[in-house]
Amino acid sequence: MSIKPLSLLAVVSAAAVLSACGSMKPTQPMFSQDSLPEAVKVPMGNKVAMETVGVGEITYECRDKANAPGMTEWVFVGPNAALNDRSGKQVGKYYGPPATWESLDGSKLTATQLAVAPAGAGNIPYQLVKANPAVGMGAMAGVTHIQRVATRGGVAPASACSPANKGAKEIVKYQADYIFWKAA
Repeated sequence: MSIKPLSLLAVVSAAAVLSACGSMKPTQPMFSQDSLPEAVKVPMGNKVAMETVGVGEITYECRDKANAPGMTEWVFVGPNAALNDRSGKQVGKYYGPPATWESLDGSKLTATQLAVAPAGAGNIPYQLVKANPAVGMGAMAGVTHIQRVATRGGVAPASACSPANKGAKEIVKYQADYIFWKAA
């Protein structure tokens, strides 16, 4: 059986169209800072490099309250979360102390907090941090800022923290979007 030149051209054309469609990625709207409080907005001159959803837990410890003898409070100890892309695939992790964002490619960074803003009852606050230079080449290289937004849960435990249970640790679940920015 032989294929006629016109039929061969149709098959090749169809294959090219299907191949092009398969390589197209659905476009997602770029993250917008419009609804965020001014304090946690990333300065002009930066662009979104990566959007992730952190899903995990935060550890708190019952400790003495600073400058308040005999009083105690729940103190943030550190996070432990998977960083997933918007499709739910893990692309990194967030842990501490110190607070460290690490890509699965091995690049990682720490950061310095610049600002926080309320995120609603029962949710840890929005946060803006300035990234320290990354270790390793990869997704974290060149990141200038990280925003924590769309937070759910993660606040200090409601259980009692008193001198009687000083040193006790509690783990609470949380979720937050971490938006990574690089210089434009």
